[in-house]
Amino acid sequence: MGVVEKIKAIEEEMARTQKNKATEHHLGLLKGKLARYRQQLLADEAGSSGGGGTGFEVAKSGDARAVLIGYPSVGKSSLLGKITTTKAEIAHYAFTTLTSVPGVLKYEGAEIQIVDLPGIIYGASEGKGRGRQVISTARTADLIIMILDATKSEYQRVSLERELEAVGIRLNKEKPNIYFKKKETGGIKITFTSPSRTNLTEEAIKLLLKDYKIHNADVLVRDDKCTIDDFIDALNEKHCTYTKCLYVYNKIDAVSLEEVDRLAREPNTVVMSCEMDLGLDDVVEEIWFQLNLNRVFTKKRGIKPDFSDPLVVRSNSTIGDLCHSIHREFKDQFKYALVWGSSAKHSPQKCGLNHKIDDEDVVSLFTK
Repeated sequence: MGVVEKIKAIEEEMARTQKNKATEHHLGLLKGKLARYRQQLLADEAGSSGGGGTGFEVAKSGDARAVLIGYPSVGKSSLLGKITTTKAEIAHYAFTTLTSVPGVLKYEGAEIQIVDLPGIIYGASEGKGRGRQVISTARTADLIIMILDATKSEYQRVSLERELEAVGIRLNKEKPNIYFKKKETGGIKITFTSPSRTNLTEEAIKLLLKDYKIHNADVLVRDDKCTIDDFIDALNEKHCTYTKCLYVYNKIDAVSLEEVDRLAREPNTVVMSCEMDLGLDDVVEEIWFQLNLNRVFTKKRGIKPDFSDPLVVRSNSTIGDLCHSIHREFKDQFKYALVWGSSAKHSPQKCGLNHKIDDEDVVSLFTK
């Protein structure tokens, strides 16, 4: 029996099994096996795709990367053409885009790489079409922009989320607060920091570790809301990616105003119509908001800062990160920085490399 057949057999058994207290440990074991086989499937795909053919991956560039993902003919290429200078091929039939098409969105002084991925189909995580390669490329993104047809939105969203979940991409989720470390000796040591652990039991953890052939490990569960799925993710940490997702509903001109209002009120969601140029500015603003980038203006001694040309860094970046973005050897010559803005206790504040900078701070760097 091949890996795909094993995955289908486990999914069928899970579908047949009733969910209750008596079956939760059995279902947990099935979920653990499913995660392991899916990793094996992806590893086999990576090993077998070393030959010729057109590659999906494009080199990262700019201040951040967002990928457009969705079913064929939902408007990904149209959106790319509207918000960037790239003109992707657009047509009213499926699979117009057959490889990754990058573009650059220039906004608030930042250059954001937008990658249009080929339309994926149901069963992509099981190798249908070239969907697994498409989804794997999404792992490299700072933001996934899921383009949905407003007339088919519910089905498309659920199925796409399921495909992404199957390959270890967790949308709008925090990494589980679980510490796990394999050891050579000492047996299994499990600790819960919260006394009210209703979602994850010691017995379930031990059964999963046994199934994974792990006989010596330290486990620390720091959150009483952690589930068996969270622990499986902790076991497979290298294969899980936690990524922000923005849901963009296209073709809102084809549905009622009541439906548009309902969709627009959902979390991490924006609505638009590419064909009628409705809501495109809202999409761009939401991309910027979701990426949570900071603009920093540099200042030379005796000269006013240039507010038209900011340096763009990730949220929670430090002066050290800013130096690295200028040049990777700049930190070696760094002496101190003067900072004006919301991150400074007084203006200017003399700071070191570990000082965290805020959006629209003005920074003057001094070298040895």
